[in-house]
Amino acid sequence: MADVLSDKRSATRFRILVEIADRQPAVSQGEIADAVGVTTQAVSEYIRELTEEGLVEKEGRSRYRITKEGVDWLLRTADDVRRYADRVTEDVLGSVQEDAAIATGDIAQGDTVTLDMREGLLHATPGEGGPATGVATTDAAAGKDVGVTGFEGIIDLAPGSVTVQQVPPVRSGGSGEVDLDELAAKVNRADLVLAAGVEAVVALRKTDAEPATTFAVGDVAADAASRGLEVVVVATADAVGRVTDPLRDAGATYEVVDR
Repeated sequence: MADVLSDKRSATRFRILVEIADRQPAVSQGEIADAVGVTTQAVSEYIRELTEEGLVEKEGRSRYRITKEGVDWLLRTADDVRRYADRVTEDVLGSVQEDAAIATGDIAQGDTVTLDMREGLLHATPGEGGPATGVATTDAAAGKDVGVTGFEGIIDLAPGSVTVQQVPPVRSGGSGEVDLDELAAKVNRADLVLAAGVEAVVALRKTDAEPATTFAVGDVAADAASRGLEVVVVATADAVGRVTDPLRDAGATYEVVDR
């Protein structure tokens, strides 16, 4: 457990320091007391301690500011809390939450199933034949959706990657400047094809391909790659940044190639 959550006093110190950082420099101890749920006298005592420890500095009556040391402590502690929350979400709640999967065979409620990811979707197979298992919460025939809970193990899933194929804007020749044979080869190898920009859509259609979507392409590509899909995004040069920003934020593996 994160140290700040080990006892009420540590948690209160953390919350008061957060409130000071949020309200500085004019700090109302009464407002902090209301936000944290302690008395004004208690807030005064906490602030005195934080000041003595060099985490807060006083600039005048009811004027306080968090120090660099205070910011560093707050960031470290917030990271500890975030990691603890992630563990609770993934390891604790993840084992009791219910999710939906596609049944690969007939499944009865209470059956143990093996879980794997196919084409970006969770599948459940009767029996314990793989590294990740769960328990069915509903009956389902093959090909139907089945509820699954009690997850154990790790689903064997290699993250996918994204290839962003640039297309010149129409003022520079547009789809007419694209090597269509090369583009068709990329599209044929992809699990998912997306497009950003009119020129990109036209280039794909010249290869007899239609994009799965032209909206929120970067977010869609990042999500698909996280589910193990190989994605090709054909994007007009002007739209490349709007595609790569979500990919970078999501930590997805991607490359941008010119026509």
